[in-house]
Amino acid sequence: MLSKLGVPHAFSTRIGGVSPAPFDSLNLGNPSGVKVQDQWDRVYENYTRLQSAMGCPEHSRCWVHQVHGGDVIRVAHNGEFRAGQRADALVSDDVRRLLAVRVADCVPILLASEDGKVVAAIHSGWRGVIANVVGNTIKALIAMDLPAERLTAAIGPCIGKLAFEVGPEVIEAFEQAFGNEGAAAVVKRNADGNGSVNLREAVRIQLLSGGVPEDRIDSTDRCTAFHKDEFFSHRRDKGVTGRMAAMIAPRA
Repeated sequence: MLSKLGVPHAFSTRIGGVSPAPFDSLNLGNPSGVKVQDQWDRVYENYTRLQSAMGCPEHSRCWVHQVHGGDVIRVAHNGEFRAGQRADALVSDDVRRLLAVRVADCVPILLASEDGKVVAAIHSGWRGVIANVVGNTIKALIAMDLPAERLTAAIGPCIGKLAFEVGPEVIEAFEQAFGNEGAAAVVKRNADGNGSVNLREAVRIQLLSGGVPEDRIDSTDRCTAFHKDEFFSHRRDKGVTGRMAAMIAPRA
């Protein structure tokens, strides 16, 4: 649906870059807390390739230091932007800027106004869902005089519900955040207290709750953990893995 709006955007896979194993090959970021790291010149070359494929080779890439929270950064038109600020979402109306978030199991979400002139990029893991970074981003767009019912959203590849097994503390957090009825749609609790969470559905519910119409929400069934040849996965590869990106720019 974003394509119909003429909005440059992409959800990357692991295919088409220059990085060697275990980051083969379109790696867009290094893992934290492990000794095995990709060389940054390869990562930057991979970004160059992806931006060229998007038709945005000259755009300035804007990124944040993702902390699994609910904060949103506005990248103002003609305003200064400092990369690396602590947040998990960006919004902008600057056609020279390209908003980017990195994922390796978490949910990437892209949003655009009806005319494509204002966009947002969101990173939401389970903690981001609990912090409602999606709802906070919608509020940031509403503050820019964009009614939620005029927004279009795309949910990118993430870890699927069968692969995302969690402990009772995570399940309890979702039950508190969504209530019994909402949690029933996203949480499956086992007899031992553990269970699984459907992050993709949780994000969809938050988009709907924020006012985005159901027929303006696009999604995918691809699982980053199961589809090894297509995607990096932090959980599957025990942290030694690369990063995909979701990127979007306002329509010129």
